[in-house]
Amino acid sequence: MPQIFKKIALVGKHDSTSISGYMLRLANFLIQRGHEVVLTTHTAEFCHLTELPCAPLMDIANEIDLAIVMGGDGTMLAVARTLVDFHVPLIGINQGRLGFLADVSVDTMQATLDEMLSGRYVEEPRIMLDCSLERAGDLQFHMYAFNDTVVSKGATGRLIEFEVYIDNKFVYSQRADGLVVASPTGSTAYALSAGGPILHPTLEAVVLAPICPHTLSARPIAVNSRSEIEINLIHADDCRVHFDGQSHRDMRIGDRVVIQRARNTVRLLQPVDHNYYDTLRQKLRWGEKL
Repeated sequence: MPQIFKKIALVGKHDSTSISGYMLRLANFLIQRGHEVVLTTHTAEFCHLTELPCAPLMDIANEIDLAIVMGGDGTMLAVARTLVDFHVPLIGINQGRLGFLADVSVDTMQATLDEMLSGRYVEEPRIMLDCSLERAGDLQFHMYAFNDTVVSKGATGRLIEFEVYIDNKFVYSQRADGLVVASPTGSTAYALSAGGPILHPTLEAVVLAPICPHTLSARPIAVNSRSEIEINLIHADDCRVHFDGQSHRDMRIGDRVVIQRARNTVRLLQPVDHNYYDTLRQKLRWGEKL
């Protein structure tokens, strides 16, 4: 029987040496199953596994059939942004606590992966956000965001003023600490802390959640994922736009951030017994005694 995933890339948490033993065990397991295995260069270096084939992730993105990511949700965010345009499916292995994205435990990874690599898995397409920072009509920066894009106050700590447009229609102006625009995947991250709703990851929607708005009437809203969201900075002493909390750019008065759904989706593979609501209960501690 031919392999469903012939060539597999292994990606580890950046600058982490603690996963070295797990990564070696995983690589040997995959090789024994007949898969071609390649580690990303930084993973091989930090795990001291340079005897295995390795290459930069971007160099092999067109060649691999699957990426297995070991670490946590932060590592998954970075890899998803890199591979979304290459249509490479992802499996997340969590070394520590259960993650929203990295769902497979290192303790059961071989049994779980054996099932999944034999074709018993569920594929969940996840929305990616396509984000641009514009200044005086010129593109300053372009970035994908898997979780969220956040326009927020900077080091001075003072409120910022901004206007929001959706599909070129004025929605509101606001004085606040900022605004979170989150995908369904990111609705359980910063947007949740800002009072936003939890969206099931397969929903075709995007959340806009104000951060500490200076008004009693501001409420989070969810809009169609095909909408174009524009945030215009009206006034700020110090302001930044953040992408997945992993990249940021300074903003000036008059700058605009444009957010829309990316052309491609993230292909996230889950075990057949995966239950999103189990994850919510465990991560958010639903049902525990107060």
